[in-house]
Amino acid sequence: SLSLLDTNLPTEAETELRSFIAKRLTKGALFEGMGNVASVGLSIPEYKVGCYYCRFQQENLLEMATLESDINAPEYVVCFLGGSEKEDTFRLELDKYVQSLKINLNLEQKTLETYINPYLRSWFENAICPIQRVVQLFQEKLAFLLHAALSYTPVEVKNADERTEKDISRFLAAASLQGLVQEGTMTSLCIAMTEEQHKSMIIDCSGPQPQLHNAGSNRFCEDWMHAFVNGAEGGNPFLFLQILENFKLKAIQDINNLKRFIRQAEMNHYALFKCYMFLKNCGSGDILLKIVKVEHAEMPEARNVVTVLEEFMRE
Repeated sequence: SLSLLDTNLPTEAETELRSFIAKRLTKGALFEGMGNVASVGLSIPEYKVGCYYCRFQQENLLEMATLESDINAPEYVVCFLGGSEKEDTFRLELDKYVQSLKINLNLEQKTLETYINPYLRSWFENAICPIQRVVQLFQEKLAFLLHAALSYTPVEVKNADERTEKDISRFLAAASLQGLVQEGTMTSLCIAMTEEQHKSMIIDCSGPQPQLHNAGSNRFCEDWMHAFVNGAEGGNPFLFLQILENFKLKAIQDINNLKRFIRQAEMNHYALFKCYMFLKNCGSGDILLKIVKVEHAEMPEARNVVTVLEEFMRE
């Protein structure tokens, strides 16, 4: 059976939601720590809403239950309701948000009022809105942030409040190609960028607009910055994650195209010229060349092509 711990839903809607969750539990459709998103029909409001729901156990009690099998750690289900099923776009972010709740969960009345209730009620602002806040804060300067994320440039944030610093960090992680390029490539690139620049990009948030030092950009990042800034006019936080995913998808496509051209150029001088023209016209030749240079470091023929391309680009 399900008993209510905290809600900000009207009684009737809360009863309907509890019935929906109970059915899911009976079917065994809720796995520990893995959230789901579904459409739920509630009488208040009188339309279907997107519901993220996740089953979890308190971290320290879960460990005790594992050690002593006769202890039954209590289980909880957390639900966040939004206007549509677009919460699915942010499912991983919401899983992380619940993970943090799981670690800090303590059901004493004092903790419930001072930490858990405010934490649950600010889920949308804390898990969904950070990318939107960064776009609104940086505006046209977002191009520099996108460039830093793509090129693995170290970033240092100064004079920012805790929320802004976390927002910037989350944006950089979300905009990077982590998990999309080989792990070894990413590590080597991070080392190469740190050694090459000797300087982090500094973001100073002491004024109303962030000031950036040692910042780089290119045409590719500037074009995508406009997509974000134009999207900000609609004020839909779900749109920004979609733009960010498309930005990364295009970067990966460009990397794969360049790698294909390099393979062709190992045997064909015309393909080498094609490589050069692609780098010149794609808008992010500076970053792509660094990525393929690291990936082809152990391949002599490809490395020679990259060296020639570097000379062309310098000229």
